[in-house]
Amino acid sequence: MLHIWGNKNFHAGLTEQIDPGTGACYRPLAYVDHMSDAYAAADLMLARSGAGTVVETAVVGLPTILVPLPIGNGEQRLNALPVVDAGGGLLATPGLVDCHTHLVYGGQRAGEFAMRLAGASYEEISRAGGGIVSSVRATRAASEDELFAAALPRLSALLDEGVCAIEIKSGYGLALEHERKQLRVARRLGRALGVTVRTTFLGAHALPPEYAGRSQDYVDLVCNEMLPALAAEGLVDAVDVFCERIAFSLAETEQVFQAAQKLGIPVKLHAEQLSDMGGARLAARHGALSCDHIEHLSQDGIDAMRAAGTVAVLLPGAYYTLRDTHLPPIEALRAAGVPMAVSTDHNPGTSPALSLLLMANMACTLFRLTVPEALAGITTHAARALGLSETHGLIAAGRPANFVLWNLREAAELAYWFGHNPARTIVRQGRIVKGA
Repeated sequence: MLHIWGNKNFHAGLTEQIDPGTGACYRPLAYVDHMSDAYAAADLMLARSGAGTVVETAVVGLPTILVPLPIGNGEQRLNALPVVDAGGGLLATPGLVDCHTHLVYGGQRAGEFAMRLAGASYEEISRAGGGIVSSVRATRAASEDELFAAALPRLSALLDEGVCAIEIKSGYGLALEHERKQLRVARRLGRALGVTVRTTFLGAHALPPEYAGRSQDYVDLVCNEMLPALAAEGLVDAVDVFCERIAFSLAETEQVFQAAQKLGIPVKLHAEQLSDMGGARLAARHGALSCDHIEHLSQDGIDAMRAAGTVAVLLPGAYYTLRDTHLPPIEALRAAGVPMAVSTDHNPGTSPALSLLLMANMACTLFRLTVPEALAGITTHAARALGLSETHGLIAAGRPANFVLWNLREAAELAYWFGHNPARTIVRQGRIVKGA
């Protein structure tokens, strides 16, 4: 970082505040003889909107964040207007956060999609070897390297759109060695692509075939063997359960939650997607980070989530793919002040979505979120749903640099366009990873 601080003598006090770990890449200068050299070396500039700065950056075409100083009669703010009016301004937002994904899995289930369109029922698809069982079978058969290679382009597509933090769940292994494999790949993806990855253990996603008719035995395995082992290996940031009549009961869900909390691991829940099971109330009692799907969420569940500070995660991709007609209680959540996040729910069966901006559009179009709600849903509230409020979802002094500059004039355009990627410059973990 090249810091040109002018001729006022505040440099000594400034350098005393510099983190030693960043000092090697930080150079404060009173002035430079040739600003053209500084512009040529820069990928991005942060500057006040003095008239000279506006003109120079416009001429050289350097991406710039202009911060008008509150002085005089506001001339610095006025200076920036010609840039915006000429279409040269860029919209800045926090880096996007995708707070609910099942990104690591083997195979794909496009054939099932075609079968459903031809009239096949879920039961018929299952008897034909489809459904989650097919994903479990393909995930178990794949090596760690194969899972990594398959997930890499999926994650890259999300990152190219401005995602700076993402949750990745397990849940397609349903056995210790295979759940471990999924979580190891998730960690590896974060390191390889320089993105914040929060891993969620979803061992209680479905009943594996070998435990048919023995649900309690499998839950005991999850709680007593799988979770402790994976936590000891540093692979688990949160624990999730699919609480539903086709999955795990309230009692089984609470058993998993209690096991997680004994290990000091936060919980979240697939809640009230197909029916009101009372899962949200249970999750809130355990201080859950989030309840996700929540199409059938009751007022009691909303009240419990509000009291606990639990985030409601909306997943319009699954709603769309399943052709659901039961809308989540948006107005009641809004009235209660429950924060609403929006996510892709990327998974091979019900939401093979690879655009968080499309989910923002769907949240507005299908669920009637306002634009500010949708944008908070893919930034600030999504970060909160992952326990990342201190590092993501907001642009502020002292925070890690995770933000996006968009070739857009209005914030509403982020939810308005779909099938379009307007990201101009992406800064993730303090590094410019797209644009110049």
